[in-house]
Amino acid sequence: MTTYGSFPGTRPRRLRTSPVMRRMVAETRLHPADFILPAFVREGVAEPVPISSMPGVVQHTRDSLKKAAAEAVAAGVSGIMLFGVPEESKKDGVGTAGTDPDGILQVALRDVRAEVGDDLLVMSDLCLDEFTDHGHCGVLDDQGRVDNDATLERYAEMAQVQADAGAHVVGPSGMMDGQIGVIRDALDQIGRDDVAILAYTAKYASAFYGPFREAVGSSLQGDRRTYQQDPANLRESMRELELDLEEGADMVMVKPAGPYLDVLAKVADAVDVPVVAYQISGEYAMIEAAAEKGWIDRDKAILESLTGIRRAGARTVLTYWATEVAQQLNSAR
Repeated sequence: MTTYGSFPGTRPRRLRTSPVMRRMVAETRLHPADFILPAFVREGVAEPVPISSMPGVVQHTRDSLKKAAAEAVAAGVSGIMLFGVPEESKKDGVGTAGTDPDGILQVALRDVRAEVGDDLLVMSDLCLDEFTDHGHCGVLDDQGRVDNDATLERYAEMAQVQADAGAHVVGPSGMMDGQIGVIRDALDQIGRDDVAILAYTAKYASAFYGPFREAVGSSLQGDRRTYQQDPANLRESMRELELDLEEGADMVMVKPAGPYLDVLAKVADAVDVPVVAYQISGEYAMIEAAAEKGWIDRDKAILESLTGIRRAGARTVLTYWATEVAQQLNSAR
């Protein structure tokens, strides 16, 4: 009887026999520099405010945000993406606080740059949703629809104010048509051709954003399906990708990450610019909740999820576990 062992050259299992063997032949590795830490900073609070749907994540004070940025630097994380949470009384129809030089996001950008200088990429969410009383990512017309071109005017102003406040990278997340070109022009007009643009190229209208809405104190009623992408579509992402690159995007993003690994892989295969993926709040919350119930091994699940995102083609991952995982990787060396 012929057995499998009769063919000595056909045993893939030989390369899985020990931890050191598996480590040597691993095709995908995680490194602290692979990560960007998303962070929320809330106006008018004296202590960090826990986010109930995201255990371990908080709305920072200005001081605790500076501490988090310093910890990210020490761990070797590449960047921090800042989201501002203004006082409710400062929200209005056009998101005025988002372009106020003394608004919470601009203040936080200056704080973090003063704390870490150029040792950490300081990145800013460029969108109006945190600052509008209706919670949409743009200016509304008289019929309650998001006005694309009026919104672009606000984005141009936001880009300039964020650059002046110290952002190394701006991340336009509103999914307006033409936003990358308008923002690039606005930055170049003030001599800030050094500020990079991370395009939210494939941002889907996902059910997994729920915890994020709590994190930023969203005022949204309804949904954003008229401007975020339909989860059913893939080719549409490739059209968005082509447009963003033509308009001057320096990096491109797929968001969410886990449910859209096919999109991530296709985008990564198509471009020669850095590809970023955002492991969003719902992805984070599911693992934390399942681990709290004892249903999964938390640390292994985190590393497996991040490895899958990297394997699919992401050069860099935005994840709320960025500093924690970077510290673990450092201690394992």
